[in-house]
Amino acid sequence: MTLKNIKAILFDLDGTLINVDLKRFIPDYMKLLSSKVKHIIRPSKFISLLMEASNQIDQNDGTITNEQVFEEIFFPLNGHSREEIDPFFDDFYKNDFIKLKIHTEIKQKARSVVSKAFEKGYDVVIATTPIIPLTAIQQRLDWANVGDFDYKLITSIENMRANKPHQYYYQQIFDFLKCPPEACLMVGDEEKDIKASIFGCKTYLVPSINTNLDIYSPQPTYQGTLEDLLNLL
Repeated sequence: MTLKNIKAILFDLDGTLINVDLKRFIPDYMKLLSSKVKHIIRPSKFISLLMEASNQIDQNDGTITNEQVFEEIFFPLNGHSREEIDPFFDDFYKNDFIKLKIHTEIKQKARSVVSKAFEKGYDVVIATTPIIPLTAIQQRLDWANVGDFDYKLITSIENMRANKPHQYYYQQIFDFLKCPPEACLMVGDEEKDIKASIFGCKTYLVPSINTNLDIYSPQPTYQGTLEDLLNLL
């Protein structure tokens, strides 16, 4: 196996560069965030809005940013503007988001793989699910011990106009890099990562507890551990 003609490497984050128990992480994330605004809106309603926003972002076709989709669903929140609510969200990401670190652990070889990708001259992208703010993604990169690299792009709710595995999500990245999909390698652990192959991208599956491929899923170009990928680079 060789990575001939590959110019850019796109890394998923959860389950790929960091071990995370999403079945615990996501409910606790919603619980903590909803508690920040419980004096304005009851947690059950807030979580329902979060889920609706996530579903609508899944349907985003590139017309507006994911953040704008979020805003259209959330604001005005019980009569409160975004300017009124943002300080509570900012405080959450500054002081409370760190509590979710207990559901994650550093993944062996993650830093070595990212470091080698940079050493080899690849354009390196963090192609994570863009439904949360950049500050939260940067913190999780720090938890993974890969937060200090100068990535070409980190996908987030602010800068993306679609969600994985929508074609426009990947097309946005290809366009940003000015790189054809055939010259990109998507490294991930879930079907939504491997579906990048439908749009011409090479793929590398790193199996994790979140891996959900079935007989109808696209086959990855490559499959193995991060150590295998390290040797491939």
